[in-house]
Amino acid sequence: MSQTHQLITTLKRLLKARGVTYAQVATHLKLSEASVKRQFSQQSFSLHTLEAICDLIQLELSELVQAAEDAQAGVSQLSEAQEAELVGDPCRVLVAVCVLNHWTLAQIVETYRLSEAECIIHLLQLDQLGLIKLMPENRVKLRIARDFAWRPGGPIHQFFRERAQTDFLNADFNQPGEFLRFQHAMLSPTANIRFQQRLHRLLQEFAELHEDDVVCPANIRHGTSLLLALRPWEPAVFESLRRTPDTRVFGDSET
Repeated sequence: MSQTHQLITTLKRLLKARGVTYAQVATHLKLSEASVKRQFSQQSFSLHTLEAICDLIQLELSELVQAAEDAQAGVSQLSEAQEAELVGDPCRVLVAVCVLNHWTLAQIVETYRLSEAECIIHLLQLDQLGLIKLMPENRVKLRIARDFAWRPGGPIHQFFRERAQTDFLNADFNQPGEFLRFQHAMLSPTANIRFQQRLHRLLQEFAELHEDDVVCPANIRHGTSLLLALRPWEPAVFESLRRTPDTRVFGDSET
């Protein structure tokens, strides 16, 4: 990704996070909205224009450059061994989840039965793992890329999967903010792949909403979990009624 593209992408993300529209940018620059949209699309901003937009959202140009560098240089994934070290202590996982959701040390201590000293120990371990950089006065700077993800089937996924089968799904899903649907269909391998691609886009949108809401007060944001699952499957009670076993291999073309 070119430096210009990274700068513009970061600027768009910051504008969105602050709820600033193209129309507001246009008014600030004394340009038409169409002109502003065209400049974003063509990435044809002058340095003066970039500075003016940064001024609109009270951001130094140097801070924009730093934010772009942080987004590009972050960790995309931990190793198997690093994740295993992380799940070795549930409290460490808790602190990791909190800081990845932009909680401060004070908020963690205020909310959970962890002392400040215990939290700092866990933060130092997260620093060693490369997830964060522990700054002076115990401030935390994330060192993860925007596409950061836990290893598929890795220790972290296993940690949450074990709890998803009990804690997470043990609810009626009829309260505000809750949603559960089970849908069955007969799909070809091609249709299955197409739907997986849509699910990946949905996950990306979920991650972007998380980034956008960082600017909202902590007391109106709630830990929100999303579970997606898709596989060729038939309940065992149905399978037991088959006259002959289903020997089809998923991915083979049907004749």
